[in-house]
Amino acid sequence: MGFWLFLFIADLLIPATMIGFGYVFQHHPPKEINSVYGYRTSMSMKNVDTWRFAHRYCGKLWFRFGLLLLPITIAALCLVIGKDRDTIEDVGVLVCFAQMVPLIGALIPTEYALRKQFDKNGKRRKQSDDAKDDSEKGEWI
Repeated sequence: MGFWLFLFIADLLIPATMIGFGYVFQHHPPKEINSVYGYRTSMSMKNVDTWRFAHRYCGKLWFRFGLLLLPITIAALCLVIGKDRDTIEDVGVLVCFAQMVPLIGALIPTEYALRKQFDKNGKRRKQSDDAKDDSEKGEWI
């Protein structure tokens, strides 16, 4: 039971991190572009506008994925309570790798959205009035 509890807690770290950082990135992104903390890609670091957009977008994705992964993780690990150590380990590792897909995969739609909203120099592209209203409300996901 001790090993199961260890893996249970370890596997909850990724969804908890996604929920926590997702919330922080949406509502309190780093104020200044830096090379230490935040969503750091060459496109997101072009200027403050791209920096904020990337954090809000990625934060929303991470928050939603984290909320989705949390009950799935709990359910998957509850299925192996009382099983042998190898089964618990296999499921725990599989769950961990499955969680990495949306954690890292969120970069793809975020970068796509950045390139759709901004040109290669980080200047916001012209949009229709409807699209502009949606992006200002943060409804681009």
